[in-house]
Amino acid sequence: MFVMKDDEPFMLDDPARLKALAHPMRRLMLRHLSVHGPATSTTLGDLLGAKTGTTSYHLRQLEKSGFIEEIPERSRGRERWWRRTDAPRDMRLPTPDQLAPEDRPVLTEFHRIGMDEDLRLFDRLPEIWERDPRWVKASRGLGRMTLAEFEEFFEAYMALLMKYSRRAEDAAPDARPLYVRLFAFPADED
Repeated sequence: MFVMKDDEPFMLDDPARLKALAHPMRRLMLRHLSVHGPATSTTLGDLLGAKTGTTSYHLRQLEKSGFIEEIPERSRGRERWWRRTDAPRDMRLPTPDQLAPEDRPVLTEFHRIGMDEDLRLFDRLPEIWERDPRWVKASRGLGRMTLAEFEEFFEAYMALLMKYSRRAEDAAPDARPLYVRLFAFPADED
């Protein structure tokens, strides 16, 4: 099992761990465990429309990669409860040149799935804003930066995000899970 330190960025450059996160069902499971807390394979199967054997397999893959763990004190018999092992943390993806050529398609798939998820979130934004605009913040801007300034900006953004992120069990009772996205790309590329 992998051990992650909470105080430094974690480079997700292990192809096996990257592959574990590049599967749509596993990502949905992790999101559910992050947002709603512990669950069983049966609960996740019901939510995702999958058989318990399928969800159990994917949970074992996530456990093997160190992203989730069983909660022994809650598990009874065949009913196993699972939770995220990692606190909110700064996880970084490698660039393609940091991976072996045969591992690069996994990184591409990881990004594809992530972009699909982000597009679905953005499609829901107006509806969510109409229900409760206090919990929706958006910012659009155009900044002109050198590459060094852009790197500094990104590091400051990540530090700020980590400063205010809490695990569900460590958050205040009135805290809500929030999707936070930052998209930045050169304006002269579009």
